[in-house]
Amino acid sequence: MARTDRDRWDLATSVGATATMVAAQRALSSGEKLIDDPYAAPLVRAVGIDVYVRVVNGEIPVGGESEFDPHRMAQGMACRTRFYDQFFVEATQSGIGQAVILASGLDARAYRLPWPAGTVVYEVDMPEVIEFKTLTLSDLGAEPTAERRTVAVDLRDDWATALQAAGFDTQARAAWSAEGLLVYLPDAAQDALFDNITALSASGSRLAFEFVPDTAAFADERWRAHHDRMTELGFEIDLNDLVYHGQRSHIVDYLAQRGWQTSRHTVKELHAINGFVYPEDDVAATFADVTYTSAVLAR
Repeated sequence: MARTDRDRWDLATSVGATATMVAAQRALSSGEKLIDDPYAAPLVRAVGIDVYVRVVNGEIPVGGESEFDPHRMAQGMACRTRFYDQFFVEATQSGIGQAVILASGLDARAYRLPWPAGTVVYEVDMPEVIEFKTLTLSDLGAEPTAERRTVAVDLRDDWATALQAAGFDTQARAAWSAEGLLVYLPDAAQDALFDNITALSASGSRLAFEFVPDTAAFADERWRAHHDRMTELGFEIDLNDLVYHGQRSHIVDYLAQRGWQTSRHTVKELHAINGFVYPEDDVAATFADVTYTSAVLAR
């Protein structure tokens, strides 16, 4: 179902279901010991979307004519997860004492990363998403490894005020992540997101995100063919219906104009950094221009 301006979701519907999809991929990565996320699989099972429960339980056919490749998914998600894990670890070890995870979904970094003592981690997402994850992890006996503060708000609303009301300090440096988020925002909302981040950030703050130069990739016939084959296995999420298409600001240029100094790696380069070989096929080629970007505010 196509997006609307005021649509809402939980972790089993619309954009929320993509958070469950990503958590299932993290569970595959953790199962192969590429990352350490003991909460990914239990969270996926708690949401209960059949196909992703079957993924984490190892019940999807592999090999032969099956399009499902769990090892490839595990490596791809390991690259992404390690990128953000390292970003937060390095930022907080440098003395940054507050981290903000935008659209936190089923992200369990507040529970699994080795945060320095005194670090405050803010998780921002829909109220339904925040409540589900908090209660589920509590039932699992999980304890945050930092001071975790939740900010239950739609990112299309005044989340900046809500974040400050939760105790965010605009005079102190912060580390921000926008993982798996930007393609799900309209152009104006994307610009507003980065304007807010910039306005709230002290000099020396850090930011990490993925940049998809052209969302037309989700409509590319090579990706569509792969999607259709995956649908036969039960993977029904159609990202092409969930992302916002059309002209939008070039994020790296947009940030540079606002004082952010960026560095980035293509998804292929990130695979090489992690000791993996980036696949050479049509699906991989479709998304070869995706970059993982980090930035420092120098003002």
